[in-house]
Amino acid sequence: MKTRKMMLRTAGAALGAGALAWLAVGGGTSFVSTQERPAAMAVVAEAGPGYAIEDFGYPNADRILVERGITLKRGDGHITLADCGSATDLLEVWSRANDKICFRVTGIAGYLSLEIPSVFAVKGNSYSATVDMTTGTEEKSFDVNKNAWTSVGESADDQGRDFMLMEIRTSK
Repeated sequence: MKTRKMMLRTAGAALGAGALAWLAVGGGTSFVSTQERPAAMAVVAEAGPGYAIEDFGYPNADRILVERGITLKRGDGHITLADCGSATDLLEVWSRANDKICFRVTGIAGYLSLEIPSVFAVKGNSYSATVDMTTGTEEKSFDVNKNAWTSVGESADDQGRDFMLMEIRTSK
């Protein structure tokens, strides 16, 4: 009998606490239709979930363009702009317009689409790398030597034309 009274008291206390919580959260308001519901109380699910679509656009590209004059378009995240003094084994791009620009390379393979004008040399790192460049309507690809300097663009062109770096691709 004592156990039964104890159980009833516990159940009653739980129901009372639940009712108080319901009143506190609901504010004692009654149910209303969606037409009568204030905008602040609109159910989020009625609008449907948003979509997260990865466009592989380079983060903060607008700021980097203004600050450094480099157009970083898109990539897979395995080739990222780096401070040249921040680490070893960086890929270095030399440009008459921007001096030295460094990139950190990670993963098994990497891709970055960008625009750096007047590129004339690239110092490779421990990855195999290929850079695609344009001059006017002509496109050229250059294989970059691992851990060594590679002449690209105007320094590798018999006419000494100005080249724009357009893509970097790396692999381990």
